[in-house]
Amino acid sequence: MRELYREVCALLFFRLGITPTANRLYQLVKRGSMSTPTQVLGEFWTELREKSRVCIAHPDLPADLGAAAGELVVTLWQRASASAEAALGALREGLEAQRVEAQQSVVAARDELGRTETALEQRTAALLAAQVEVRELEKEQAEAHGQRQSLEAELARLRDALAARDRELVEVREGFSRDLEKQREAADRAEDRLRASEKRALLEIDRERGHAAKLQKEIDEAARRADRKDADHRRAVDTLQAQLGDMRHQTGVLQGRLDAAEAENTRLQTELNAARDAQARARDPHRSAVPSKSKNSPRATRPSRAADAAKPGLRRKKAV
Repeated sequence: MRELYREVCALLFFRLGITPTANRLYQLVKRGSMSTPTQVLGEFWTELREKSRVCIAHPDLPADLGAAAGELVVTLWQRASASAEAALGALREGLEAQRVEAQQSVVAARDELGRTETALEQRTAALLAAQVEVRELEKEQAEAHGQRQSLEAELARLRDALAARDRELVEVREGFSRDLEKQREAADRAEDRLRASEKRALLEIDRERGHAAKLQKEIDEAARRADRKDADHRRAVDTLQAQLGDMRHQTGVLQGRLDAAEAENTRLQTELNAARDAQARARDPHRSAVPSKSKNSPRATRPSRAADAAKPGLRRKKAV
């Protein structure tokens, strides 16, 4: 087990350039107790110092000078080792940088290769699509060529039909010109007749205008006479309405007086009947229980009252 720890220390220090520690050794080996890697590590450093110590032996060289020379050689060796390790570290860093750069170049090359493959696939797909489009265009071109031939044949037929139509149009124009000339002559004759009719119509219109002016004057005169009569009638009606109002006022006044006289007459008749009754009772006190002629006298006067009441109605009718 101790030899295993010693071998691990040697590998870490000489092969990997890592300073060994007790914890690292125990983590790597994981055998025994924690004191074992500590003891092995101490023995390793002691042995390493013994081996690294330089002994200079010479018959005439003093011991202290030989020790000093050995220490000098050790110092030189340590410095040379440090320089070598520094150079080795720099070389390792350079190599690591080159390795990282190479890896980056590889990654970039792979990315570029992926993009190139993608572009190639896209171009291949575009090429296939273009080939399909070319085939479709060739097919459409063939169809268009057939349509063009049919259209050219149709165009030739239409040109022939147009030429025939032009000839017919020339003939129709000639016939139309002849008909138009006839129509113009007929229109001239009709215009002459129209002018003669217009002259006669103007003369008749002038006569009718004179007659209409005369009738308008008569109508205006009749309207003025009617206005004057209407004004006279209105004045007469206003006068009669004023007289009627006065008469109604007078009738009202007379009716009031008549009503007052009738009321006074009724009051006097009542007083007269009361006086007659009193006089009759004074003459014969025993006959007060029997109906007397004096009591019947008011009843006899009632028709006269009704007649008197009817008289104002007659008077009112006469007044109206």
